[in-house]
Amino acid sequence: MLHATGSKKELTVHAYYDAVSDLLAHSDVQALKQFRHHRYTTRFQHSLNVSYYNFLICRFFRWDAVSAARAGLLHDLYFYETEEYDRTASPDQKSHSAHHPEVAAQNAMNRFSLNSREIDMISKHMWPVTPQKPNYKESYVITLVDKYAATLEFFTLGMQKMMAHLRRKKMAESV
Repeated sequence: MLHATGSKKELTVHAYYDAVSDLLAHSDVQALKQFRHHRYTTRFQHSLNVSYYNFLICRFFRWDAVSAARAGLLHDLYFYETEEYDRTASPDQKSHSAHHPEVAAQNAMNRFSLNSREIDMISKHMWPVTPQKPNYKESYVITLVDKYAATLEFFTLGMQKMMAHLRRKKMAESV
């Protein structure tokens, strides 16, 4: 079953799935399940969340929802733990927030055929941390959806984990 955090819809029976099923089947996208992201989730789940909500918003406005979904799924396509990023090892001393969109865009371009809108969305999803302004309205959407998804993941999943911890603690105290 494939779900976005905060949604009860099964995504494999949704128009969204038609736009991204080839990407979801790719081993490098599946490999994102190995990386912890925003404390309580995986990079795969975060990317799925961004992809799905990006798709919904752009479809609502009748913008390029397919490119929005595809870029959302690939926007964090990098294969290192965020905490292990060594800023001094980067040739231009960029922060992880400024560096990873470039890495993700390059990784995505090496693996998939992307249009200019998708590349712009991936490489500029951290704007204004990234210096170049987005060229497309969908690129502005992904910058907002990325922050929304991170907040949703942190609070929704974080609260679930905290409540489970409190229940376990209460049960242990009652024994």
